Amino acid sequence: MAVSSTPAPTTIESHLQDLVVISGFSGAGKSTAMAVFEDAGYFCVDNLPPEMIRSLVELFTHEGSKVERAAVVSDVRGGEFFEPLQGVLDELHTRELPARVLFLDADDLTLMDRYKETRRRHPLAPESSIASGIAAERAMLGPIRDRSDFVIDSSGLKASHLRRRIADELLPRHRRGRLALTIQSFGFKHGPPRDADLVFDVRFLPNPHYVPELRPKTGLEAEVVAYVAREGKLAEFYTLLEPLLDFLVPQYEEEGKAHLSVAIGCTGGRHRSVAITEHLGKRFGARDDVVVEIEHRDIGRKP
Repeated sequence: MAVSSTPAPTTIESHLQDLVVISGFSGAGKSTAMAVFEDAGYFCVDNLPPEMIRSLVELFTHEGSKVERAAVVSDVRGGEFFEPLQGVLDELHTRELPARVLFLDADDLTLMDRYKETRRRHPLAPESSIASGIAAERAMLGPIRDRSDFVIDSSGLKASHLRRRIADELLPRHRRGRLALTIQSFGFKHGPPRDADLVFDVRFLPNPHYVPELRPKTGLEAEVVAYVAREGKLAEFYTLLEPLLDFLVPQYEEEGKAHLSVAIGCTGGRHRSVAITEHLGKRFGARDDVVVEIEHRDIGRKP
């Protein structure tokens, strides 16, 4: 006589290691918080109704999902759809998922000042005063604040200081994003780059363009580099530029900046600026605190 047995349920192994639900007051710094997690490599979704958090979590915990860390923002912009958030948070806790709740708070005066600066209407009082909207929001958010794992009051904090505090309290040291450093060469005759944070003009150095045999070459070639360095000005320039960048990079990191763009410009963007960009790229590429990307915007243009 054959005996049938019901197969044991298959255990689905989830890759999800951390889910951060961000909520709080409009103007308290939720966008800044989202940027911190995004820079740290988290999968991020903004303005997500609570009911959709359930669906998203199902996707994250599905057998084929590769998402390990995620952050979602859910707040009163969802209107009536925001009400189920507390129940959704309870459900995440019941399922023993690796979920944490971050709540961004601020005092009424700070929130009012920030709204006045942006000239935006409060989502709970589009036709009324900002004060009434904040009051309604405070009553609605009370239960969420009480059950949050982390509450950060952003009153009096600059965005850079808020970023640093969020990173210190919620991100493991090894998960904090390294500063992305882009070093690019360009030619002034083709216009300066619009996205550069720092621009250095190196047109004072010897120009290989006026040497017929060097003109078709670029700053990637040793002969061009040797010509640019022949008078000693290049070496002297490095003794000034490198300590300056060594000082500035950690300062920008301390301010919470995720990306720094340094542009080196010569006349055509093919010789001097390329040589210096390559030199700086190799130097900073050996460091552990930055991720370096090299770009030569105008190197392909005809001499």
